[in-house]
Amino acid sequence: MNITATLIGQTLAFAVFVWTCWKFIWPVLISAMRERQKTIADGLEAAEKAQRDLEHAEARVEEHLNGARTEARQIVEQARSQAAEMVEEAKTVAQAERERILEAAQADIEQEMNRAREALRGRVAELAIAGASRIVEGDLDRSRHDALLNKLAAEL
Repeated sequence: MNITATLIGQTLAFAVFVWTCWKFIWPVLISAMRERQKTIADGLEAAEKAQRDLEHAEARVEEHLNGARTEARQIVEQARSQAAEMVEEAKTVAQAERERILEAAQADIEQEMNRAREALRGRVAELAIAGASRIVEGDLDRSRHDALLNKLAAEL
């Protein structure tokens, strides 16, 4: 065999191989590569979109947290002010109750003092009448006068 014929045969075989690859294999490879390229591009785009969505979601969460913190501060402040108002109201009610109890006690004391005075006046009047009747019954000398005064003082 001749080298030229072999070389021509190999060249023809290679040309048929290239043409067959170009006609049947190359479109499938290009199609698979384009499909893979599209899949990768779609994946990257989806990842970017997911990243943007995540950033937006984080921003919304932060806004909600700030709103919740503000609302919580307002609720706590409102509770504190209500507690202070309740304490002040309780103090006012307690002060009024104290005043009422003091006035009632003062009135009771005054009433008891008046009763004691009336009882004392009655007793003094009885003793004065008794002393006067003893004086009228007899003549008093100094010793009898002192004895009568001591007896009246003991009865008081």
